Amino acid sequence: MASRSAQGDGPTSSRWDGGEEKAVACDSKLIGLYVTALIDFNAKRKKKVAEIHQALNSDPTDVAALRRMAISEGGLLTDEIRRKVWPKLLNVNTNDPSPVSGENLRQMSKDYQQVLLDVRRSLRRFPPGMPEEQREGLQEELIDIILIILERNPQLHYYQGYHDIVVTFLLVVGERLATSLVEKLSTHHLRDFMDPTMDNTKHILNYLMPIIDQVNPELHDFMQSAEVGTIFALSWLITWFGHVLSDFRHVVRLYDFFLACHPLMPIYFAAVIVLYREQEVLDCDCDMASVHHLLSQIPQDLPYETLISRAGDLFVQFPPSELAREAAAQQQAEKTAASTFKDFELASAQQRPDMVLRQRFRGLLRPEERTKDVLTKPRTNRFVKLAVMGLTVALGAAALAVVKSALEWAPKFQLQLFP
Repeated sequence: MASRSAQGDGPTSSRWDGGEEKAVACDSKLIGLYVTALIDFNAKRKKKVAEIHQALNSDPTDVAALRRMAISEGGLLTDEIRRKVWPKLLNVNTNDPSPVSGENLRQMSKDYQQVLLDVRRSLRRFPPGMPEEQREGLQEELIDIILIILERNPQLHYYQGYHDIVVTFLLVVGERLATSLVEKLSTHHLRDFMDPTMDNTKHILNYLMPIIDQVNPELHDFMQSAEVGTIFALSWLITWFGHVLSDFRHVVRLYDFFLACHPLMPIYFAAVIVLYREQEVLDCDCDMASVHHLLSQIPQDLPYETLISRAGDLFVQFPPSELAREAAAQQQAEKTAASTFKDFELASAQQRPDMVLRQRFRGLLRPEERTKDVLTKPRTNRFVKLAVMGLTVALGAAALAVVKSALEWAPKFQLQLFP
């Protein structure tokens, strides 16, 4: 019996051992693939960091390369890098003194009560687990930043959702730099949202359906039949998705992308989200309430890198100038932030690396060098060449259309550039 038992157990044991060996071999192979992928990821990350620092230290700063880095997979990678690159993307000299407020700003501001209410409601925008005292201190700084910018720029009008953008900059770069960056952003990319009326904001939202129609006419027609409109995307647009995304990593990744691109890129990204959810939308009842409810609840697990790439592709294929003509909205173009984007891009190309700016700030260069060429005219041909090179690498050869589209917006004013 014992012998039979031993004989009977033999083959079973052998088969089990063989299965274990295969499982171990499979696990080892998976581990090997994981390690290889991790090594490759770290190597690419290290290379990208080196390229970013090289662009920062070029003279003039290679803004086209920085834009390419901000757009490409992973964006700017860390907040430490963002603190260096975001000012370059917005053409802000970090050595300039930070804007300061007048006395009794809170008492004098007509917007203080609304700003206070919005900031008090912004608890979820701060990292979970942050000590209450630290969070309350940041909220006070958030109020001050907003009021300072509004005081210095009386043509700007506060809107609910503006604080969602400001808090993102505050958490990444700190109060002093956030004030300068958001002020520049408010007078360029965001200025349409800060008009006394919502006319220009509505105009930008009107680009959404033509983009969808170009890609998916069936989805477009369904949404038109449902009469859902575009109001579901309003909070996406005016907060750069900061209000609707719960993961701060995703928010700053999108900010990398938007800061590097045309002011209308957020509406292209909104269109890409709707297109990604095509089947969900088509499965809805074809009525305004159902479709609006679905689209206003943005998923938190979106494939952000894929969508960013897709939004860039759509911008190349269907540039704003073509969509504006299709929507019979070209007469509005001169009133929007897009109308001065050419000037903004040209100005950004003339920046100096931080090390040079620090030297000038400390007075290490000769006085005649520090005062020379305070006003510099943009070198259009050189910038166009750089922009073409940078965007072509980031988005493909068709990116030539992006540059052409940006240059179609006629410049309306001259920017003063720091040397």
